[in-house]
Amino acid sequence: MASAPSDNSRSDEHDDYDFASMQEKWQASWDELKPFSTATADDTRPRKYVLDMFPYPSGDLHMGHAEAYALGDVIARYWRQQGFNVLHPIGWDSFGLPAENAAIKRGIDPRAWTYENIEQQKRSMKLYAASFDWDRVLHTSDPEYYKWNQWLFLKMYEKGLAYRKASWVNWCPNDQTVLANEQVVDGVCERCGATAEKKKLTQWYFKITDYADRLLDDLNQLEGSWPSKVIAMQRNWIGRSIGAEVDFEVEGREEKVAVFTTRPDTLYGATFMVVAPDSDLAAELVAGSSDAVKQEFASYLTAVQKTSEIDRQDAAREKTGVFLDRFAVNPVNGERLPIWAADYVLSDYGTGAIMAVPAHDQRDLDFALKFGLPVRVVVDTNAAVTGAIPVIETDENGDPVLPELPSLDPAVTGEALGGEGRMMNSGPLDGLSKANAIKRVTAQLEEAGTGRSARNYRLRDWLISRQRYWGTPIPIIHAEDGSMVPVPEDQLPVTLPPSEGLDLKPKGSSPLGAAEDWVNVPNPVDGSPARRDPDTMDTFVDSSWYFLRFLNPHDDTQAFDPKEAEKWAPVDQYVGGVTHAILHLLYARFITKVLYDLGYVSFTEPFSALLNQGMVLMDGSAMSKSKGNIVQLSEQLALHGVDAVRLTMAFAGPPEDDIDWADVSPHASAKFLARAWRLASDVTSAPDVLWKTGDVGLRRVTHRFLADAPKLIESFKFNVVVARLMELVNATRKAIDGAPGGSDAAVREATETVALGLSLFAPYTAEDMWERLGHPAPVALAGWRKADPVLLVEQSVTAVVQVDGKVRDKLEVSPTIDPAELERLALATAGAIRSIAGREVVNVIVRAPKIVSISTRG
Repeated sequence: MASAPSDNSRSDEHDDYDFASMQEKWQASWDELKPFSTATADDTRPRKYVLDMFPYPSGDLHMGHAEAYALGDVIARYWRQQGFNVLHPIGWDSFGLPAENAAIKRGIDPRAWTYENIEQQKRSMKLYAASFDWDRVLHTSDPEYYKWNQWLFLKMYEKGLAYRKASWVNWCPNDQTVLANEQVVDGVCERCGATAEKKKLTQWYFKITDYADRLLDDLNQLEGSWPSKVIAMQRNWIGRSIGAEVDFEVEGREEKVAVFTTRPDTLYGATFMVVAPDSDLAAELVAGSSDAVKQEFASYLTAVQKTSEIDRQDAAREKTGVFLDRFAVNPVNGERLPIWAADYVLSDYGTGAIMAVPAHDQRDLDFALKFGLPVRVVVDTNAAVTGAIPVIETDENGDPVLPELPSLDPAVTGEALGGEGRMMNSGPLDGLSKANAIKRVTAQLEEAGTGRSARNYRLRDWLISRQRYWGTPIPIIHAEDGSMVPVPEDQLPVTLPPSEGLDLKPKGSSPLGAAEDWVNVPNPVDGSPARRDPDTMDTFVDSSWYFLRFLNPHDDTQAFDPKEAEKWAPVDQYVGGVTHAILHLLYARFITKVLYDLGYVSFTEPFSALLNQGMVLMDGSAMSKSKGNIVQLSEQLALHGVDAVRLTMAFAGPPEDDIDWADVSPHASAKFLARAWRLASDVTSAPDVLWKTGDVGLRRVTHRFLADAPKLIESFKFNVVVARLMELVNATRKAIDGAPGGSDAAVREATETVALGLSLFAPYTAEDMWERLGHPAPVALAGWRKADPVLLVEQSVTAVVQVDGKVRDKLEVSPTIDPAELERLALATAGAIRSIAGREVVNVIVRAPKIVSISTRG
């Protein structure tokens, strides 16, 4: 961060900048005034909803929080100054593994640990002066909140979007709980870093795949208002593929196997089928094989289960597999295709089976070459290669002779053919282009009833079950006959039992299953013995709709008031880290669309605009205890003051860039704030002074800031606004130190404008200045002043006179000067006359009012 300007102004005992006293004074005042409350029903101001991603209470606030809440607060405060009624709430994402693990480590109740941290963070947030509405605080671990998680689950269950099934899941061996696909990053648990394993369990899912197309297509609504990187990440995660679903008969099996492919045109090139070894299909097929195959397959499956999905999808990895001694039948030519189990196919891709076309897919080719399987080329790419070969000789008839082409046979080269070309070895498709062949073969499959157009997605259903205590209990009761009974809505919330007496240590099953008095309940239907579902919900359920609960967080009759949602939602500006680009944001978008379909909201996207802040680093690295580079926020606040830290965060650079705390200077920020604060002491004119009588030069600087700052804030150029504030402070100090000094009306206008600008970044300093200037608190609601357009017009512009490309003179001219007049003046300048010196002027280009370019010859 650039250093603040040096302070040469006078200073006496009354001008000491004491941030600690200011913080104490104005915290008490704001607590009494409640300037950011949005509870008044008759407020007629237009509305804005600004939301920061709520924190997890894992300890006190840290430097990352300091950046996020400083930037979000700039936006909230800006819109208030623009005359909006701004909803800016805060709460705590207070369920989850970290609190439970911390409680286990310390031998205490997760509640105690969680709520102690919340109180600490709340004190720090109030000190940090973020303009939150403290009447709307929520905690997701409160029964009054998670009751509505359970209500949402029941609505999903009624709609068929919540279901339970046995399947292979990602398992964290450290935390002893399942993980959604999105919670496995590079093969490890995103929470603790343990290598994720595969485990077959019966779990609860939300059917997010039913919304895959809408989640993908509706991203178009967010172009330009969400970071392009986030939109791209979501598109890639959903991963829509267009192709066909082809039905293959399997000998000895009544039901056909549906295989999805993006290249149905290459069906004639399929020479074998591959199934995922951990799929239900593989287990079924091997059951009909010989004992030797069963034994070989069992050993292979054991090895596969120890391999991460990341490794399995590594294209360079040596291919492995087992022949299942079963055969499928190609529907287009009747050929028998041997069926193999191989780990490069994943069980959750379609049906867990693919048709292998080794000539045109590298992974299939590698597998075919290793196991001696046929390779058949069905796309002729020779024409493209031939066209690239120059003619070098002719025969006796004058016909061109081409050199012998290198072999394109993948079985020889070991490289699959992926280029464009014409179909070959494909019966009725021969000679067609790829696009036409896809259309033709898809139509033939549909006519024969052996296939259809289809879409496939990378996205998988959202696994929400967790085998841990500290979460929302799933509101389902399991009857003795195996049926599932939803908990009646009038019996919600299903509250957690006390943790006392429960073993919370991770052991692969939920601790709630051991709470006999809690888990054993009568069946709501007939009163027979039954058991509660012992699992709890993924905490991303909590955060998927919390923005709506802020609208009426203490209403015990409904999750949120649809009328309030009409007034406030969707969120106008969401602020948070890019680490949530897939997980949280995708789930929130999904739940919003479900609520739209259920008729509770009238919009389909939860967050109209998104700002991702960067990380706060130290010496180029993320802060960590192991690296010894932790910077404690509490120490920085005590040393430099809240305003200096907030201002430093805003001035460090564009919000999306990382901040290296070693490269910035909160000390310089504090010096600048003291310099700005002293301006108020030097203003001697009255608050009602007529500004138009003041120094026009200073007024021009003031009004240029008033005009430019809104555009800069709305484009998130906070650092530029701070720089412009520094310029304004310098200009004001210069005017004060000259005649007529602080009595000049323009000095008051400029100083009040500094206070208004600082109210966005440094609220304590701004409030104190505002009081010294004779105005009542709060400055945050004073309102942004409109720039006088007359003062924005430049009185003169410097026009450059060039002769043969070199600057020869300059002119001070009117911004509205006529081009012909500017040309006349330029040719008459001493520099131009001297440079032309009798040469012929052959061309004059005039770009009024900035430049005149003269060309000569001779």
